[in-house]
Amino acid sequence: MLVIEHQKNAGLGQLSDRLTENGLTLETVGPDAGAPVPESLDGYDALIVLGGAMGPTEDDKAPWLPATRKLLVDGVELGVPTLGICLGAQLLATATGGHVRTMPQGPEVGLYDVDFTSTAAGDPLFGGLAETSVPAVQWHWLEADRLPDGAQVLASSPACRNQAFRVGAAAWGVQFHPEALGATAQDWVDEDRESLDELGLEEAAVVGDVRAAEPRLGAVWLPIADRFSEIAKLTAAEAA
Repeated sequence: MLVIEHQKNAGLGQLSDRLTENGLTLETVGPDAGAPVPESLDGYDALIVLGGAMGPTEDDKAPWLPATRKLLVDGVELGVPTLGICLGAQLLATATGGHVRTMPQGPEVGLYDVDFTSTAAGDPLFGGLAETSVPAVQWHWLEADRLPDGAQVLASSPACRNQAFRVGAAAWGVQFHPEALGATAQDWVDEDRESLDELGLEEAAVVGDVRAAEPRLGAVWLPIADRFSEIAKLTAAEAA
């Protein structure tokens, strides 16, 4: 599995060990990983694109983004199981014909519920969460306000309609962070305390809420890592 990491403090978090335990070999690339984004998905059974502080078209700040967008398009076209998280979801939407904007109601920062719709019932990855509200870590000022043609919305929140969506048969974008626990939230606070101050948020409350929710965050999102692993392995077996 190819994992594109945009910055060191936005890694796979709690999903990393679970994916490995499920028998997947993870190859992490990106600036802090010291490995370039490859030109193709040849040899990879799945793709995960993680979050980052840059926007999905800020190629001047992150010159590996064009290659990342190309791989996301390839993943959709080839049916390679793909998961874009936060920036990864925005890159997926942008690369396949959607649009990303600054959130008009302001950012979501901290612990928020995500509402999965009845349309998620038949989804291969999130079907088990249909018609439920579940906790997730949010940390985003941008959102995909328009999805590509044919994309299916799977989950929303009051401030962000496209919290989870699928493009094609096996490419998912999630605006929230299923990988993040309290330590990651603390890292992000440490990186940008000024933004928290501007929003009138207290560090102790934001990080404390995430830490308190860790058992629930594991109970909801680790099974999704299991399911993504199953999809990746099944797709690889069918292609063999």
